[in-house]
Amino acid sequence: MTFGFWKTLKKPIMALAPMANVTDAAFRSIIAKYGKPDVMYTEFVSADGLVSIGKEVLLLDLKFDKSEKPIVAQFFGATPEHFYQIALLAQELGFDGIDINMGCPDRAVLRQGAGASLIEVPELAKKIISETKRGAGSLPVSVKTRLGLKRNTLKSWLPHLLDMELAAIIIHGRTAKELSLVPADWDAIGEAVKIRDGYSKETLILGNGDVKDLTDAESKAKKYGLDGVMVGRGIFGNPWFFTGHIPTTEKKLRVMVEHTRLFEKLFSGKKNFDVMKKHYKAYVNGFDGAKELRIKLMAAKNADEVEKIVKNSGLY
Repeated sequence: MTFGFWKTLKKPIMALAPMANVTDAAFRSIIAKYGKPDVMYTEFVSADGLVSIGKEVLLLDLKFDKSEKPIVAQFFGATPEHFYQIALLAQELGFDGIDINMGCPDRAVLRQGAGASLIEVPELAKKIISETKRGAGSLPVSVKTRLGLKRNTLKSWLPHLLDMELAAIIIHGRTAKELSLVPADWDAIGEAVKIRDGYSKETLILGNGDVKDLTDAESKAKKYGLDGVMVGRGIFGNPWFFTGHIPTTEKKLRVMVEHTRLFEKLFSGKKNFDVMKKHYKAYVNGFDGAKELRIKLMAAKNADEVEKIVKNSGLY
């Protein structure tokens, strides 16, 4: 079993979740500057796409800066041999680890037999893990998954993953069918620790879902005996999440503009500027005039316009 950087981290481990069109290189750089977690994940990237002629476009999603390390590349797909190839690529690009997405509930991903679909076909899942490990060299391999596809099948599903001697397993406390429509079941995540201990495995178990703040994350880790916690939506508009710091409105707006300028620097002409607008909804809330400011920001087309709108608001 290869643990790599995972064994060097102090518990409870705090991890940034992979989120499509959210945790890109620009946002991760901002988080690394203002509230770096123990480990970061890239957005999830298609293994099939990375071995196709469209590879160059997808490589944008694998950009990272050394300030973000240790950083894990996350991939999704359903073709084992492709995972061998992208594991070699992850080594070449300088990542610290590889994660296989076995939890995404998106219909387009499920139709490919990828993401949470793999929960129902454990033998294929194991082949994918095996091929990833074969290409990973000294890089540790982890899996992010859910409680099940349509119902909680963790008791039958988790042993398959534990058999594969993974460095870490991150469990989102919902089934794929539940999406994010019900509260995350942390009691079920806690059961994963008991299952792991019953098999006398060293694989780390991290929980994910509805983590409100740093205190909540630490409390959940302690209560359920977890090795760590992964945070997703809680990081929106709050690069300070992992420090527990509560910024002033002015500070949030200054960092929002800084985030926008970095996004433009890294992705201008390559990614749609509208990607930033989901961040504006998160940065701009909870203060007088927030709604009016958000409406104006939704019409912005570039970083200069965003900065002008914020300065004219009188809140900057």
